[in-house]
Amino acid sequence: MILSGDKLHAHICANACRSRTKRSVASKAITCSANGASKKTTIHKLIEQQSTLLIPGVHDALSAKVLAHTGHVSAFVSGYAVSATLLGEPDVGLLTPPEMSRKTSQICMSIPQVPVIVDADTGGGNVLNVQRTIKQFIAAGAKGCTLEDQKWPKKSGSVRGKEVIGMDEHIAKVAAAREAIGDADFFLIARTDARATSSKRGLDEAINRANIYLEAGADASYVEGPRSIEELKEIGKRQKGLKACSMIYGSTTPLQSLSELSDMGYHLVFRPLSALYAATKTLLDTYAQMLEVGKVTDLEQLLTFDQFNALVGMEEKLQYEEKYGRGEGQEKLHVKVPGLSRPI
Repeated sequence: MILSGDKLHAHICANACRSRTKRSVASKAITCSANGASKKTTIHKLIEQQSTLLIPGVHDALSAKVLAHTGHVSAFVSGYAVSATLLGEPDVGLLTPPEMSRKTSQICMSIPQVPVIVDADTGGGNVLNVQRTIKQFIAAGAKGCTLEDQKWPKKSGSVRGKEVIGMDEHIAKVAAAREAIGDADFFLIARTDARATSSKRGLDEAINRANIYLEAGADASYVEGPRSIEELKEIGKRQKGLKACSMIYGSTTPLQSLSELSDMGYHLVFRPLSALYAATKTLLDTYAQMLEVGKVTDLEQLLTFDQFNALVGMEEKLQYEEKYGRGEGQEKLHVKVPGLSRPI
């Protein structure tokens, strides 16, 4: 539909008013969920700016570079994705916090301009393990994490057979994580998997847990595994403070757009596996094509040599090498040291 004149002006004004209202609601939620934190984090500020923050998943430094190249302003390191790409294993508790921390460090170094939230799973054990895990993620450069209340060994969100720990035990983990964060620029999201524990009482239990975890010190809370649009709306109404949700193709939760989830009251929307599934589908098709005909015939699906090198910054590295290198015939950089001048 094409609008003109007064109708176009009214349409623009209505959209602007709606956007301002959403930002105002997000700002109030941020204020309500401060939990004694001494300052707003980078993620808080992004939510204030966008009202609902889209957080796509990355699984290594290359996928992170692609995400940043396309203009996204935040990223999520999924344990499911890292378990698959680092270990070639499903998300059933095989990935360890130190492995996740090392991968997070590589990702954060590859996109220093993009704030990264990392999947902390259950924190690695008891409250002491949780504190160590949080400190490792902060040191790695992450700007936040999700911390869930599953029993160990945990399972992926939509996999059968999940169990949750007692609410008091996870309250202690959230409080311990908050203490470990201190004044760091780090956003804590408490996740509950209690929805999967009962078809009748699971939703009420999950919402109750999410609200209590927020009071224990989380910046936002997250009910994993809503089973319908009605449940998504119910969580949006009854869950307090900043609310997160996850959209995974093929999971138990129906896929919704960013604007639809924003209208339901969500402030952070994770799409943790879309890029992983897309990349895996492309790999399957490409390898199958090479096996069948001995080459890739659909060249439109490939980057060129120059395009890929530009993406990973080859030219920049070559220029640095030429500037500081010792190659014959190159102009050398000289460093002045008291009493000494020598080329390096």
